[in-house]
Amino acid sequence: MIGIAGIIFGLALLVYLAYRGYSIIWVAPLSALVVALFGFGLNGKVLLDSYLNSYMSSLAGFAKGYFPLFFLGAVFGKMMEITGAAQSVASLLARLFGSKRALLAVVLSAAVLCYGGVSQFVAAFAIYPLAVPLYRSANLPRRLIPGAFCLGAFTFVMTALPGSPSLNNIIAGKYFGTTLYAAPILGIVSGAILFFGGYFYLLWKQKSVVAAGEVFTEPETAVASIEEKELPNPVLSLLPMIVVVIALYILTRKLSFDVTSGTVLALVLGNITTVLCNLDKLKQKDGDRDRDNGKKNFVLQALNAGGAGAIVATLNTAAAVGFGGVVRTVPGFKILTDYLLGLQASPLISEGLTITILAGATGSSAGGLGIALEALAPQYLQLAAGIGLSPETLHRIATVASGGLDSLPHNGAVLTVLAICGMTHKDSYNDIGVVTCVIPILALFAIIVLGSLGIV
Repeated sequence: MIGIAGIIFGLALLVYLAYRGYSIIWVAPLSALVVALFGFGLNGKVLLDSYLNSYMSSLAGFAKGYFPLFFLGAVFGKMMEITGAAQSVASLLARLFGSKRALLAVVLSAAVLCYGGVSQFVAAFAIYPLAVPLYRSANLPRRLIPGAFCLGAFTFVMTALPGSPSLNNIIAGKYFGTTLYAAPILGIVSGAILFFGGYFYLLWKQKSVVAAGEVFTEPETAVASIEEKELPNPVLSLLPMIVVVIALYILTRKLSFDVTSGTVLALVLGNITTVLCNLDKLKQKDGDRDRDNGKKNFVLQALNAGGAGAIVATLNTAAAVGFGGVVRTVPGFKILTDYLLGLQASPLISEGLTITILAGATGSSAGGLGIALEALAPQYLQLAAGIGLSPETLHRIATVASGGLDSLPHNGAVLTVLAICGMTHKDSYNDIGVVTCVIPILALFAIIVLGSLGIV
C-alpha cells in the first residue's frame, strides 16, 4: 500500500506545484522522485536509474515522436498569424457569431479541426492566433481562451461523438472489434452533456469575470493586429486549414499512413498552401526589420518563432510524460492496476472506474485506456455477453471514461495549451478542470445508467 500512497502523494505534489505556477520542467522530475522513493525506498542506484532511464526515456520518447508535429504546427499557426489569415478568419467568425459569441467561435473552431482529424496539439497552435483577435474585439480576458479551446478539442470530439478519428476512439475499436461509430445514442447523449454542460459553465464564468471588471489585455508575446482593410480574403485564409483537414483524411484513410506521419505531411502541405496564398507578403517593406537578424519575410519569422515555441511546448509536455513513465515502473502501480481490474462489479462500472483512475494516474487518456483494455478487454467482452451488453456499449463507456481524470494539471496536452496561450494553471486551470474532468465524469455516469438499460 505504501507504493500506492507514493503515487497519490507524488501526483498531489505535482498538481499543487504546477497549480502554484512553478515550472513543470523541474516539478515533474521532483514529483517522480517522490513516487520512486515510496516505491523503491532509499536505494540510490535504483532512484538514479528511475530518473536516467524510466523518466528520461519517457521524456525523450515523447519528444522524438512529437517534436515534428509541435514544430510544424507552431510554424503553421505563426504563419497564419503573421500574414493576417488567422485574424481574417476570426473577423469572419465574429461576423457570423457576433463578437459577443467569441467563446462559442473558439469552441466550434477547435472542434471542427479535431473532428477533421487534426491532433489537439496542432489545433492549439492554429486556434490561439485566431482566438486572440476574437477576444480582443469582444474585450474578453485572455485567460478564458484555454477553457474554450479544451472544451472543443478534449471533450465531446475526443471521446463521445460517433465517427471521431481520435486516438481514443481508434484504441477502443481495436480491442472491442467495433467501428468509430459504436453506440451512436450513447455517444450523442454524452457529447451533448459535454458540449452544453461545458459551454454553459464557460458562459457563466465569462459573465462573472466581465462583471468583476476583467478586460482583454495584450499578451506579452504580441499577436499581430492588422487593420481590417489590409486583411487577406477570409475564404482564402481558410484554405490552409481546409487543406490540412482534407490531406489528413486522404493520407490516413485512403493511403494508409499512420496518424503521426499523415499529420506531418498534412502540415507540410498546409504550410506550403499558406505561403502560396500569401506570395505578395514574402517581401517586407524596408522599415520592417528585426534588430538582430535584419530584413525577414514572414516564412523566416514563422520558422524562428515557431521553432522557439515548439521547443518550450514539447519539453513542458515531455516532462509530464516522464512522470507517468516513472509511475508505471513502481510496484504500487501494478498493485493499483490489479485491484482495479479485479473489481467484482458490473462490467460497465468496473470498466469506467478502472479507465478513469488509470488515465488520471498516468496523465494520459490514451495511456489509461490502453493499459486497461490490454489487460481486461477479453474479460469485459465475456462478462458483457453474459448479461446481454453489446461490445459497442463497452466501446463508448471506455472512450468517455478515458476523458475524465486524464486532464489533471499534469496532463501534457493541458501544459501545451497553457504554454501556447501564455497562461498559468492559476490563470486558467479551474475552467479546464470543470469542462474536461468534472463534466465528463457526470457524462460517464449518465451513459453507464443508459448502457445498463440496453440503450446503444
